[in-house]
Amino acid sequence: MLIMRSDEQAEAAFADIDFEQVMDAMGRFNGELIDAGVLVAAEGLDDAAEGVVVDYSGETPVVTAGPYGEAKELFGGFWILDVASKEEAVEWAKRVPLAGPGMKTEIRRVTSIDEFPVDNEWIRKERAWREATGQL
Repeated sequence: MLIMRSDEQAEAAFADIDFEQVMDAMGRFNGELIDAGVLVAAEGLDDAAEGVVVDYSGETPVVTAGPYGEAKELFGGFWILDVASKEEAVEWAKRVPLAGPGMKTEIRRVTSIDEFPVDNEWIRKERAWREATGQL
């Protein structure tokens, strides 16, 4: 998974970019991923001001509305790729459009249900649900 992250500097820079330019650049990149046969999913996230944070630090969860005053970096969107190696994911991440100061792409492997114990009741239930919904 390639996770787009940005700080306040990057968010401010994006305010000056025409939305059509963003859509064109992201569309071309997504098209390259599709043509290469590696794209599984890709989504952008809504403005942080529209989100909430549920903080579990205390005894009772605390819900705070966005924007997140303490956040140093925000997630802006993600791509899930089906690639052969971490190195291949890195090469795709190097090509992410509209990257610049304050932008980062974090790469994390998405685990498979096959990596969890098959004798676990909850894994069996999830596997059955995935099979019933055509995900396996």
